[in-house]
Amino acid sequence: MVGDWEALERTLPADWGRARVELTVGEQDGERAASFLAPAQPYRSAPHVLRFDTARDGSAAGTTAIRRLLARLDSAGVGGSLVIVSSESAEARAEAANRTLAQSWDDALATVPADWSDLVGEIDLISSDYLDVAALNLAPINPRLVADTVTLRFRSAQTFGYGASPGMVRRCLERCDAKGVRGSVRVVRALSDTRPVATQGPVWQIGGRTV
Repeated sequence: MVGDWEALERTLPADWGRARVELTVGEQDGERAASFLAPAQPYRSAPHVLRFDTARDGSAAGTTAIRRLLARLDSAGVGGSLVIVSSESAEARAEAANRTLAQSWDDALATVPADWSDLVGEIDLISSDYLDVAALNLAPINPRLVADTVTLRFRSAQTFGYGASPGMVRRCLERCDAKGVRGSVRVVRALSDTRPVATQGPVWQIGGRTV
């Protein structure tokens, strides 16, 4: 896999700043691969699929560190396939770091139809150092930590039903901004013009879990 990684590195744009990598191993090797890659803080998108980030700015493991971790997998006889899921330029990453969570929420809402009624959103923090203070200030919107990540998931409802109002979400994000919490907000699922009868709203299944 070290050779595969070196080949993937060469496909990254010259100005890349951060990239997300996905490793698929055999079903019996999921636990072992996760333990070997622990310094890169991988999370499982499936029982035998691990995702982790690499970055040039020190916010995630560097490419040399990733190479060393993959060498450990090779030495242990753990095989698998690597792909780069996404990457962003250093400039775009710097802009994201300077953008407040409240602004990111505004941008995320601009991507959904004006008549949206219910949505699932995620707050991707740039560091686990922010988890406790973010969870405290976001308590009114009932965030849930996505397992093995630094991502907080929440629901919002525009007029009625289960989920915080978009205004409440923004106020909570502003409180996080005031505490110096940095990250980005995105809409994962959205529905328009729902009309629940004798329920609190729609139910989503994401990654096999009810949201």
